Amino acid sequence: MSEETVPQQGGTGQPKGLLQQMEELMAALNADLSAFNADLQAAGDVERGVVEEGQAG
Repeated sequence: MSEETVPQQGGTGQPKGLLQQMEELMAALNADLSAFNADLQAAGDVERGVVEEGQAG
């Protein structure tokens, strides 16, 4: 995992609790999965359009 995706400690100087770290990681994972799902949906739409055009001709 790259450093960009790992949440950094807050500016307060206090370490984050395990629960807070897990919640932040889960939120980041959900965002990544949502973006991945959107990419897959878009790719599927493009492929379906190509197949439909090929069948029409």
